[in-house]
Amino acid sequence: MASTHGAGHHAGHQVLVASNRGPVSYEVQEDGSLAARRGGGGLVSGLSAIGPDSDALWVCSALSDGDREAVRRGVGEDGVRMLDIPADVHADAYNGIANSVLWFVHHMLYQTPLEPVFDAEFRRQWASYETYNRAFAEALAQEAAEGAAVLVQDYHLCLVPGMLRELRPDLRIGHFSHTPWAPVDYFRMLPDDIAEQLLHGMLGADRLGFLTRRWADAFTACCTAVVGGPGGTEIGVHGLGADADFLRKRSHEADVAERMAALREEIGAGRRTVVRVDRTELSKNIVRGLLAYRQLLEGRPEWRERVVHVAFAYPSRQDLAVYRDYTAEVQRVAQEINSRFGTPGWTPVVLHVKDDFARSLAAYRLADVALVNPIRDGMNLVAKEVPVVSDDGCVLVLSREAGAHAELGDDAITVNPYDVIGTADALHAALCLPAAERAERSKRLAAAATALPPAQWFVDQLEALRG
Repeated sequence: MASTHGAGHHAGHQVLVASNRGPVSYEVQEDGSLAARRGGGGLVSGLSAIGPDSDALWVCSALSDGDREAVRRGVGEDGVRMLDIPADVHADAYNGIANSVLWFVHHMLYQTPLEPVFDAEFRRQWASYETYNRAFAEALAQEAAEGAAVLVQDYHLCLVPGMLRELRPDLRIGHFSHTPWAPVDYFRMLPDDIAEQLLHGMLGADRLGFLTRRWADAFTACCTAVVGGPGGTEIGVHGLGADADFLRKRSHEADVAERMAALREEIGAGRRTVVRVDRTELSKNIVRGLLAYRQLLEGRPEWRERVVHVAFAYPSRQDLAVYRDYTAEVQRVAQEINSRFGTPGWTPVVLHVKDDFARSLAAYRLADVALVNPIRDGMNLVAKEVPVVSDDGCVLVLSREAGAHAELGDDAITVNPYDVIGTADALHAALCLPAAERAERSKRLAAAATALPPAQWFVDQLEALRG
């Protein structure tokens, strides 16, 4: 173990990032060879911003059989260390705890008469979550140079800072939460010892980052209620923005233009569009969005044949039954609206469930109204991306429960995500907004949305951590 080295014996890396999903994944080809696929996202562009000579290392988990095979064969990329955590341990930690407990607590998604049930099976899975976090802590301890900066990402790895602090007190440790943080009363649904362990795990960091002041304050309140306060840990806010240069460039490539032509065909000439793009994630509130659109057609018949709801709902976490059921419900409600209101020349809801980034960008460019109505969301980058990419300006109908609302609320039309009538009224108001005001609002939204692009977001955290 790295902790047996005295000070000064660590050749290691100066900057380390830890996350469940890494920047690359592997697939075993038919001939037995391994093919690598590069991922994108804010962390990838953030890490590249600190430059190739910064000698950074990304520690991540093997997620697929291909990834595990790559680790066993010693295949890898410079700057990436993939951990071969046993598949059953990973499944318990990732699906059992991270996605089915921590995600549900922070997004307040439980149907409390029936769940959660913190029984022996939960305790068994929690032990796997500990094992999974320990594997990361040990790898980081081995790989880090003396006094290195370690940036741990998200709810999958809440215990890492505390475990790593014990192994390597010399390191500068940061943790960033990409989700909301639960309010005290909701957080305290967790068994008391687990709630304490989670907070102590996080408080092993020198510095904790959150997407908005609201989530940071909720975390502090949980610390005060459960462990007596956050102690000496510094707490910062970094509101991840959209990557304007990348989005503007990518949205004007040929494949996006093709998708726009196809969408215009599906929508029909002269119609307005209400666009949404989401994963079929329970927190995204797609079903109530569809119900609000149905209410709009019901209550304001003048919009019939004049508007189309373009809804892209890309399947997410389909290995969990509750997500499969939700995806099916989205499809059912969309079909119901189409059979109730549709005419030979007009399909009220155009629903696509196959992920297609170019088509999402095409929809962003065409959107008259963007509907972003999550139950709760750490930030919500779609809310930030649409105004940046939109051709003629678009009205944002935005849930007050999205983290993005803190920055975009002034120029959006705000909704309570549970209020279907209120959301229908907001859609009507958005569709009626004069073009000049729409363009003006869109310009201000785009400026706010791109205030902290991913590369800067990452560098800011690193600098704050090195302090």
